[in-house]
Amino acid sequence: MTALLAWLAAIGPAALVLVGLIPTARANADPRGTARRARLAALVALAASLATGLAVILAGPLYTGTLGIAGAGLALYADAFSAIMLVLVSFVGAIVVAYSKNYLDGDPNQGRFFKRLCLTLAAALLMMGAGNVLQLVLAWIATSLALHQLLVFYKDRPQAVLAARKKALASRAGDVALVLAAVIVLFVFGTLEIPVLLAEATAMAQAGEVPAIMHLAVLLIVVAALVKSAQFPVHGWLGEVMETPTPVSALLHAGIINGGGFLVVRLSPLVVLSAPSMDVLALVGGFTALFGSLVMLTVPSVKVALAYSTIGQMGFMLLQCGLGAFSAAALHIVAHALYKAHAFLSSGSAVETIRAALPPQEAKMPNPAVYGGALAAAVALTLAIGAVFGHGVLDNPGAFALAAVVALGVAHYLATVLSGENAVKALGAAVATAGLVVVAYYGLQTGAARLLAGAVAPSLPLAGAFDGFVVTLVVVSFAAALAVQSWAPALAKHRPFAALYVHIANGFYVNAYATRLAARLAPVTVAKS
Repeated sequence: MTALLAWLAAIGPAALVLVGLIPTARANADPRGTARRARLAALVALAASLATGLAVILAGPLYTGTLGIAGAGLALYADAFSAIMLVLVSFVGAIVVAYSKNYLDGDPNQGRFFKRLCLTLAAALLMMGAGNVLQLVLAWIATSLALHQLLVFYKDRPQAVLAARKKALASRAGDVALVLAAVIVLFVFGTLEIPVLLAEATAMAQAGEVPAIMHLAVLLIVVAALVKSAQFPVHGWLGEVMETPTPVSALLHAGIINGGGFLVVRLSPLVVLSAPSMDVLALVGGFTALFGSLVMLTVPSVKVALAYSTIGQMGFMLLQCGLGAFSAAALHIVAHALYKAHAFLSSGSAVETIRAALPPQEAKMPNPAVYGGALAAAVALTLAIGAVFGHGVLDNPGAFALAAVVALGVAHYLATVLSGENAVKALGAAVATAGLVVVAYYGLQTGAARLLAGAVAPSLPLAGAFDGFVVTLVVVSFAAALAVQSWAPALAKHRPFAALYVHIANGFYVNAYATRLAARLAPVTVAKS
């Protein structure tokens, strides 16, 4: 019965694949019919994912066993984490499909778009519910290949083709890394079945006897995750895919751009076997988080700013994984996917919203004393509420790093209130609002940890001076970024700051060098329509 329930997760991908296999000529000849079928398939996938989640709640983790040899073949595994991801991907996918029906209405290739959209969603769902590493790797590669076809949907746009080529080059490197990691894992454990691997990896960690070659395997997994989630320095393509239809940007958050985080959290019992690899994850993720946040504040394009926000958020999520806060990273994946998919789909109204805003007042330096007081109050409030929930920097450094960023946001909010008119009257409501934000944060973290207990590796305590250094660096760096954001309007008239602003807006030209390299390795030839 458990195996039969687990096969529920296959109904959604099967329905989506059926739509994706419709001949292109027929799909384009009847685009509205293809759109209706795509929407129906997406709703079937959502219903199957919800049913799978309910089955996990009632019966516990579901596993079909592998239809293959040595743990290699088709298998479906649903525990609390994969069930959440199945529902997330199918939910976002259903919304994107429905949105695309009107967005692409009248486009002569609308039918082709829906075919590729369904295949991409099917690959993502198969990856989320994978019961063995072979299926996970194949679905991982399939999501990239299917997404590539969406990125070059308009083949007559050179920038779209170039961005897709850059992503393809980086993705193939990540694919090779993941394949090599799977080979090593098979050599060490003798199986690719994910439930068996997770149990044996947990036992290996408890025994403290980790083969040296496992460090290489985990490092390769980390490299694959960093590439998949557009981390520095292979991040540039994500800001350039705005040449594609807007639904594609939203679709990225349905288990594709956050696939790196999914991989690390899914295989977290394996990942914790290699502390050096987790350090790499923390350093690259933390740097990318800061880099993406700074660039986001300077670029003029709404969609490009959202893309760099995603780059930064993915970096912060992987930083949490590097610090051992896997349940916090899983919560981050869900929250960011829902928020950013909505942000992209509603990005068309952002310009009107900005134009409707009040004209900016004359730039002036914020009062440092006000900011200092707000920061002290926010830190005290965050530490006090964290203590009530039993969270601290020593027992969960990854969650604490994000809590520190929440505290910085609360400080900025309080400083804004204190700098406005009627500050005394508004202070009580502002403190209450800030307190609710912090309570919600810690409440969600606690709930995620309990919900995912047993599905992902438990949170790791502060491992030593290096973890403390990383957390401190994150807090100081984001405090500096907040200061730049707060003081930027007043400093803009100074030439050195204006020059720095330009360099940040161009991402310190790292992407320009990546573009040149991609053009040499894979010259772009644009198809004429």
